[in-house]
Amino acid sequence: MYAKPDSTPMKSRIARAGDAMDAALKSLSYQGDGQGFDRNGGDGQGLNGMRNDNRPVDEGRPVEVAPEPASATRVPNGIETGRPSRAEAEAAVRTLLRWAGDDPTREGLLDTPARVTKAYEQLFGGYAVDAEKLLERVFEEVEGYSDIVLVRDIPFHSHCEHHMVPFMGLAHIAYYPTRGVVGLSKLARVVDTFARRLQTQETMTAQIADVIESILKPRGVAVMVEAEHLCMAMRGVQKAGVSTITSQFRGVFKDNANEQVRFLTLVRGGAK
Repeated sequence: MYAKPDSTPMKSRIARAGDAMDAALKSLSYQGDGQGFDRNGGDGQGLNGMRNDNRPVDEGRPVEVAPEPASATRVPNGIETGRPSRAEAEAAVRTLLRWAGDDPTREGLLDTPARVTKAYEQLFGGYAVDAEKLLERVFEEVEGYSDIVLVRDIPFHSHCEHHMVPFMGLAHIAYYPTRGVVGLSKLARVVDTFARRLQTQETMTAQIADVIESILKPRGVAVMVEAEHLCMAMRGVQKAGVSTITSQFRGVFKDNANEQVRFLTLVRGGAK
């Protein structure tokens, strides 16, 4: 048996539904926390008094700002603050030697803590270098040259930030200059600067592209890094000889697939 159709006009039904909704909203009540809104439009509790986003913010209330994550900068500001002394660093090496099962007081290991500390100054010297300053000097007298500049097969070695085990390989960098070119050795120094920090290959690739794009303002930047990770060869799955390739394309290299092909062809030796 079918229900009798509702003969009430549509406008009346809509108005009636609206009244029911208003009544339901007015019946809602919330426990106050001292910062709520009154349902009658005051500063108590309820839905009707919830602040409209277009209403000016109360200047008297402190605005909470989320802290900047530690990963926002690869070299934290004030890194020298609280930095251990050389003696403390050497003591830490002795602790690791003991933990590994050896005797740091035996003849062969007596000078190891000092050697390791000195080696770390070189291996992680990139923290003390500003990569942006390396690219500040630009040579503008290049007779209007604006085609691709490619520096390939830049050797590097770095350390995995997860296990502090080395990874090493080659970096390839290309860019289309706009206001001039930078010294070729500077590109190699940029690679070394980021490689001589605790790294992931993906982050290092992006950092190289970022600083070139930021300082030189080229029409395009392409970076490719290929490396072997000893954390994969010496531990874990222990697969030696595995190569990892990462790349970053900016500007015309990102927008034009033909430019990517040209870059990859030149990197693989097509210009020989």
